[in-house]
This record gives sequence, C-alpha cells and structure tokens, in this order.
Amino acid sequence: MKVVNLTEGSPTYTSNAYLVTGSWNRLVDVNTLVDVGRDPGLLERLECADVGVGQRRLAQVILTHGHYDHASLLPELTARYQPTVCAFMPFEGVHRVLKVGEVVKMGDSWFEVLHIPGHSQDSICLVSAHDKVLFSGDTALLIRGADATHEAPYLDGLADLTRYDIRTVYPGHGPPLQGDITRQIAASLAEFRR
Repeated sequence: MKVVNLTEGSPTYTSNAYLVTGSWNRLVDVNTLVDVGRDPGLLERLECADVGVGQRRLAQVILTHGHYDHASLLPELTARYQPTVCAFMPFEGVHRVLKVGEVVKMGDSWFEVLHIPGHSQDSICLVSAHDKVLFSGDTALLIRGADATHEAPYLDGLADLTRYDIRTVYPGHGPPLQGDITRQIAASLAEFRR
C-alpha cells in the first residue's frame, strides 16, 4: 500500500486527503481517496499522481465524515472521475453507506470500518490489522484532561481500537503519527477512567 497526502502544504484550509494505491499498481487494486478536502489544487495533484497503467485514476472515495473541510470537493471529483463514494451516513453524492465492521479494499489492502462518534455522529475510522494502519479522520485518539466528559459510544470506540496493533495513523489534519499508537490509546483511556 502507498499513501500520499494530496493536500499536504495546501494554502487553503482543508482536511488531509489521502490517495491510497497498491504497492505495485496492479489492475485489481482500488485507487481510493480518503476524504477529499476543499482545495481545488487537489485535482491537478491527482492528475499527476502515479496510479498505475490501465487503472482508474480514482475508483473510490471514502469520507471519514461529512464536514465541509473533508467533503467540499466531492462534486468536482465525482463529475470528473465518477468514483464510488462511500460514507457512514447518506447525503448528497454518497453512493454506498458503510456499515460497522464492514471491510473495504483501499489500494491493495483491506480496512475495517469502525464507527467512533464524538467529533460527529457519522465519524468513522478505517483500520488495517495487517498493515497496522489507521485512518482516523477527526476522531481524537487521546483523551486530554481528567475533568473532560465524553459520551459512552466515543469511549467504547476508542476501546475497540485497542484490539488492533496500530503503528501508523493518518489523521484528518496534521502529519502522520508513528509508534505504538495502541499503547498510547490504552494508556489515555486508563488514565481517564481512573
């Protein structure tokens, strides 16, 4: 699996938009954009991206949630590439509603859909147990502040993440995170629940 952030360094306020392709750009790989952001410069960067000979430049879009900074460019991308658009809740432009526990192919890897409401009711994370990779959208993975209050579904979602050995996180904003992310999430939860 290869991951490229097509909005890195953008002068526009936007989410990260990750192009996920296969390691070898095989015809069976599913070129996927995780979130689309709102920077029109993404269209040119996608046109220049190495996606493989004979491949659809963009076969699939998966939205981690429907906020404007993650989904604004969807109409332009849909008009140009006709990808299958997936999200946890239906809204204009979504072709496929994802279910909790569903497994989707991105690039040459398989990712499980986890619903972790907190940032929004439609927030999902995508985790690959094999690749030890998590696309977290805007889900806060660490709890800051002992006096904070959080809804049970969010805390349960974080607890679900500790079942996986996560070593790389591609967040909705900011650079990727590396290390023993699972241990950090578990420690954060334990501290909060003390």
